[in-house]
Parts: sequence; structure tokens; C-alpha cells
Amino acid sequence: MTSRDIICPITVAKYDELTPEQRELVDAARGAVEGSYAPYSNFHVGAAIRLEGGEIITGANQENAASPSSLCAERTAAYWAGANRKCTPIRAIAIAARDATGAEVEVPISPCGACRQALLEYEALAGAPMQVLLAGRDEILILPSIQALLPLGFTPERVM
Repeated sequence: MTSRDIICPITVAKYDELTPEQRELVDAARGAVEGSYAPYSNFHVGAAIRLEGGEIITGANQENAASPSSLCAERTAAYWAGANRKCTPIRAIAIAARDATGAEVEVPISPCGACRQALLEYEALAGAPMQVLLAGRDEILILPSIQALLPLGFTPERVM
């Protein structure tokens, strides 16, 4: 029997320490929160993805009284890009959120398991890491890839 450690590399940065491209993506995610429809949870999430070539696509969480029909911000953005910019790799994603009072969350939030799995598939299709920026009020967590968030994700290579 052997033991293995799974390590998730995270860089913690202040907004002014980000590159101009990273700031633009975080700003887009923060702006995308405005499109959130969250009358049940009152937790508003925005996501912005940067496609290869630089285009930014945004999404926001959309709730429904039939809760399983709701969709997270990360998947609304990724699915729109997948349907409308087919075969254009996603290079980065930023995620931001506001609480019921409208204040930006202090602690950065991370994608749910379903979003991690969906994004992992887009990362695999792209054949390159998708940088992840998790924006809180004062800190932004930067991860090198979705794989870092879901190291044992379900991928075709794991099945074969």
C-alpha cells in the first residue's frame, strides 16, 4: 500500500497585483453578478470566461422554484460558449459573488462539484489548463487549472 498527497497550488493576490488581463476578467465576473436571478438563495454569482483569442463570455446563476432546474453562473457561461463558440478553447475563468445584502463576499467562493466536472471537460477538450480566479472582496485566489480543483475528476482517460 502506498500513500499519495494531492496538492492544490493556490496563489493569493490583491486586485492590484493581477495582470491587466486578470483584472479585466475579474471585473467582468463582478459585473456579471448583475444578471443573477436568485430569489430563493439570495446568493448572486457571476462568472466570466476568456476564450482563446481574448473574447470574454459572462454568465450568472439562474434559479427556479424547481430547484434542480437552476443553473450555476460557471455553467451558464461555459455552455453558452460551447454552443456559440464551438471548438474555441476556454483559457481562464473568474468567479465572483454577492450575498443577500448585495455586498461582495469576503471569502472567495469556489465552483460546485457539477461545475468543476463540466469545466474539467472543457479543459480536457482544450488540451491546456484553464486558469481559475476566485474573487473575494479583498483577495483573489488563483489556481493554475480546473484539474487543480478536481484532481480526481471523471475524464475519458480515467475510464479507459
